[in-house]
Amino acid sequence: MAQTNERLDRVVLEARRNAEKREEGYRAQALKLFPWVCGRCARTFTHSNLQLLEVHHKNNNHHDNPPDGSNWELLCTYCHENEHAKLKDMEGRTVTEKSAPTSTFSPFADLKALLDSKKSS
Repeated sequence: MAQTNERLDRVVLEARRNAEKREEGYRAQALKLFPWVCGRCARTFTHSNLQLLEVHHKNNNHHDNPPDGSNWELLCTYCHENEHAKLKDMEGRTVTEKSAPTSTFSPFADLKALLDSKKSS
């Protein structure tokens, strides 16, 4: 029984230390600094859905974490994903990605000929 209590005490202590480390992290700091609102779509968050609110680094450098939060903005998961997709589009897609085949169908290809034939009739 004493070993079980010691083990439980160690687990609780480790969990508290991990929570303190997370609190020191930039996400916890950003959540303390800024209102829980997405900076793009203005969706508001509560404790129940806070896991969907993410910290975006404005200059895309995850090591640039000033304590005043000047390089951070809070974005919902969807807007954050969109922001990184835009960045990826600006940089260009990688060669390994398969693109959809381009269409060769042109619905208005013969439109001028059709209009000309109607005028001459």
